[in-house]
Amino acid sequence: MILVFGLGRSGLGVLRFLARRGLSARFYDDRPKEEEVAQALALGFTPDWQLAGAYREVVAAPGVPLAHPKLEALAARGALVMGEAELAYRLSPTPIIGITGTAGKTSTTLFTAHLLRGQGLRALEGGNVDPPLVSVVDEAEVAVAELSSFQLERIHRFRPRVAVLLNLGVDHLDRHGSLEAYHAAKLNLLKNLTPEDALVYNEADPKVREAASRTPARPYPFTPGNSPRESNLKAALEATRAYLDLLGRPLDEKALEASLKTLPEPPHRFQAFARKGEVVFIDDSIATRTPAVAAALQAAPAPIAWILGGEDKGADLEALKPHLDRVRVVLAIGRDGPRMAEGLGGGVEVVVIPEKDGREAMRRAVAEALKRLEVGSVLLAPLASSFDQFQDYKDRARAFREAVYALGGEPWTPSTPS
Repeated sequence: MILVFGLGRSGLGVLRFLARRGLSARFYDDRPKEEEVAQALALGFTPDWQLAGAYREVVAAPGVPLAHPKLEALAARGALVMGEAELAYRLSPTPIIGITGTAGKTSTTLFTAHLLRGQGLRALEGGNVDPPLVSVVDEAEVAVAELSSFQLERIHRFRPRVAVLLNLGVDHLDRHGSLEAYHAAKLNLLKNLTPEDALVYNEADPKVREAASRTPARPYPFTPGNSPRESNLKAALEATRAYLDLLGRPLDEKALEASLKTLPEPPHRFQAFARKGEVVFIDDSIATRTPAVAAALQAAPAPIAWILGGEDKGADLEALKPHLDRVRVVLAIGRDGPRMAEGLGGGVEVVVIPEKDGREAMRRAVAEALKRLEVGSVLLAPLASSFDQFQDYKDRARAFREAVYALGGEPWTPSTPS
């Protein structure tokens, strides 16, 4: 018997995946939502609120930590705890391209799937990016999976045909406890590779390069570009070439040229979306890691009003100090924003936004920014997770945009004439 531990997007996706195969399972959630329970029941599954069953396998949602006492108790009783990626690999024959890294996973995943579709393959993306991997793997000719450290820490036999390792920075120390444990989770992507597989890796990152040297897979190194988008596209191009090589197919250069003209634009990734006078508003709500925030601070028009904060995941603040000369004011929101702003070491004005409600905090932050800027940009690059004040990074982005428009910002993109 299988237990699905945790509902939400991933858990419900797993239940649908199991239902398509006629497999029996039960489900459990620490904080069950009525509508999610109703969906699970409609699929024909029953709950086990007491966790009294004898389970051979437990499929845990990414948000459930490995050290959860109930998961540990189930493991002690002999259950194998796995995640969605492991389940998809075990039960579906579809080849998987697995993509991970501290920054750039989503863009690289979307770019890779797009480029492969341009080469005539039925490539579908899933995993940490919507939808869940188990929701697409049965429909795809090749599945392109964005894989977070939360997903990779609970794999066992999972073996992608192409593994893509973008970078190894600092993130999720609140979850993993140490940088070493975080990197170990990321490197699980490589642990089952064979000489029949391919590894696309960032040769400019010394930790990535060292890990690649210990892997028997065929090497496909890439050198980062001048911007995150260019770097992610380079990785996607190598992943596309690597998979076509495994198939014994040449790259169709003409089709590639057409695909490059229609690349997807992942939302909430350094998007200039509005302006008021000479002040531009930039939504980079996804920027929760130091490399992404550093790139945003370098690219945003100065002077910058920087909205920072949320739930700190162990951010490296030291690496951002060289960019502070472009910052006019730091607007510190959320649980850890004030402490993070203090950790930047002074030299720039800090305004602490005390409002607990996320939307009120965002409105106040935008208002304080506009008091101080006549030109430049207001940049949401929070360097922290959103869950203290918002549902997720998308909800945080919506709150930012709502505040901007409420305070006189007008829709705009860089291609719009000023």
